[in-house]
Order: sequence, then C-alpha cells, then structure tokens
Amino acid sequence: MYQLLPEDALVLNQPVPVNLWDPKGVLLLRKGETVATQKQREQIMLRSPGVLAGEWQAVTYGYTAKLDRMVRNNESLSDIAKLSALTVDVKAQSKADVSSPQEAWAELHATLSSLLHQGAGASDFLSRLLRVQQEADHLWQLQPDTSMLVLVQYLFAPRLSYSTTHALLCAGLCQMVAASADLAADTRRRLSQAALTMNLGMTRAHDELARQGAEPTAVQRRMIREHPLSSAAALRELGVIDLAWLRLVEEHHERSDGTGYPAGRRVDSVEHRLLQLADSFVSCVSPRAGRGSLPSQDLARQLYLGFGHTPDRWGALFVKVIGFFPPGSYVRLANGETGVVVRRGQKANTPKVMSLISRMGTPLGEPVLRDTAQAACAVQASLPPGEVKVAINVAQLLARC
Repeated sequence: MYQLLPEDALVLNQPVPVNLWDPKGVLLLRKGETVATQKQREQIMLRSPGVLAGEWQAVTYGYTAKLDRMVRNNESLSDIAKLSALTVDVKAQSKADVSSPQEAWAELHATLSSLLHQGAGASDFLSRLLRVQQEADHLWQLQPDTSMLVLVQYLFAPRLSYSTTHALLCAGLCQMVAASADLAADTRRRLSQAALTMNLGMTRAHDELARQGAEPTAVQRRMIREHPLSSAAALRELGVIDLAWLRLVEEHHERSDGTGYPAGRRVDSVEHRLLQLADSFVSCVSPRAGRGSLPSQDLARQLYLGFGHTPDRWGALFVKVIGFFPPGSYVRLANGETGVVVRRGQKANTPKVMSLISRMGTPLGEPVLRDTAQAACAVQASLPPGEVKVAINVAQLLARC
C-alpha cells in the first residue's frame, strides 16, 4: 500500500532510504539515490511520488527515535536542525518488535517524560508524541499483561516521573477496555492521546504531589482545578486541532451529575467514562507519600460502582478486563507466601502470581509460579509495595512465566 511522500521530505543531495514510486507503480528513485538539482526535484514531485506505507513508518520511527536521542543528549540545535526523515536509514522497526518489553517501555517513558516536562519547549512535540502513542498502543496490543507489570512497577519507583507513568498506564488501560467493548479505532486512538496529555498543564506539580506527604496547598488546589483547561490550551498552542481529543482533556474531571470540575458540566460519554475510570484506577493503585495504595478488592468494588452508589456498566467491564489484582501489584496468598502478580487469570480474582517470600517471611531462592485458581494458593489480600522488601527483577519474572 502506497502513501504520498510529504512535500518537504525530498531533500537535495541526500540519499533516499526507500524506493519512491509514482501512482502507477513506476519506480521514480531507487533507495540510496540522490536528487542533485531543484529541477529534478520538481519533476519528481509533479509525479506524486509515494512510498510503501510500511517502509515509511519505519523511516519516521527511525527519525523520531534519533531525534529523541539527540534532544536527550543535549546535542546542538544546528545538528538537530540538519536531521531529516529521509536521512535516516530504514533499519528501525517498532520498539515492540526489536526490544524487550522492559527496554521498549523504558525508551517510551524517557521520551514521553521529556515531552511532558518540556511542553512548548520540546522540539517537534506533536509528531514525537504521536509516535509514543502509536508505539505504546502497539505494545499494549501485543503484550498487555507484561506492559501492565512493567508500568505498575514503575509506579512504585520514586525516581521515575509519576506523571509520565500515570499517563502511559491510563492510556493502556483505556486501550484494553475499549478493545473489549469493540469501540472504533478512532475512539481508541483519541483515548490514548487524551490519556497521555490530560495532565500536561501540571506535569511537574503532578510529580511533586505524588511525593508530598502534606495536603495540597491553596495554590496547588487551584492548579489541580484548572489543569484540564491549561492542558487543553497547551495542546492547542502545540498544534493539536482534533476537537474530540481536546474535549476529552478539558472534561476528564467532569461528571454526569455536574459535580465535577472545572466547569461543572454534565458529561457522560463512553470515552469520558473510560478515561475517568482509568485515571481513578491509576491514582488509587499508586502509593503516595503519607498513604499506601488502595487495597485492590476495595478499588475493584469502587470501580464496579463507578465511584458512586449504583452498579456502573463501564466500571463492571473495567474490573472484568483488568481484574481485581493488576499485574505488577503485590499479594499475600492463602499458603502464607507473598508474591507479585504477573498475569491476569481466567477470572478477575484468580491471577497468576510469582511467589517471592515464603510463609516464614524469608525470600525464596527463585520465584515460584502459583495459580491462584487453586484454593491453597488463592489470593488472600493485596499488599502495599512498602510491605514487600524483595527487589523485583522484571526480566527474570518474565522469563519464568
């Protein structure tokens, strides 16, 4: 399948990394060849040059990946400006295809953290953000349990940006539940984009609040109340024109009964409900200074009731898809062992667990896989991360389950 080459993508005296074709499939320029003159360039552009969609996806991924590395390495603006999509060799593939899940998520986390913290100061913000969204969605589709395991563990790592982890995890949970509900691809894409950017207007404050033991100050409360609007305003300045995306960001704290903020609107779309459920779930499962995470059983009950007083259709679906005990969280089993959830089970309350600590309280030499559908290994309680004193080696866990 061909797609049209962008007007500014063909650069003089730069070897092209892919073949260029006209609409009839005639080869215009072979990979590695160059355009030497402006006249030759104009002649090629008049023939509506196209590239294979898969090859162009690899080109743009390679470009944004290299751009991210240059920005994070503080390379000069003049060198960054010289970088062109068509100067990047087509070797890069999707992060999900060439990296381990831990490596892929670490790279995406670093890139998104840079974008969210720099905001308007970030180079090429929108295209890099959309690349993060596409790669993250791909990872969630390929390995949802592993992705949840990695990112829930990130929530427990104080050195990492909480706001970034929150965004990636919310986007993934929305993807999982939306796919189960057979929502349209455009709806799922907008949910991811909104989840990744809904706290853009308070990223640094979001990180600070997660580490802060005291109640929010008056200034922080005002920022919290205004952040849906400030986040949407920042996105507009950065070039976002998708009204549905912007509306989700502006309204992600509004409620169906009009008691939400910042405008007190009555909002109850499917997208809004899923985004709000994911936001609430991640906030509750995340330990904060001064409090632990909410026990998983209590959280599941609140989700089922939609954080209200009557059963909620979308909350029930959320619990069914995600389960009572998400991968990455800690549990105590009926046999007295303590472990970490590594996979969802056939039922919401029967996840697969890697036991880490014996019933005597001593670390096990090697993690042991337990099926909690068996009565002897049933989950007895969820545990806050502070009660588990064993370091987690995610790669080792994934290799054994």
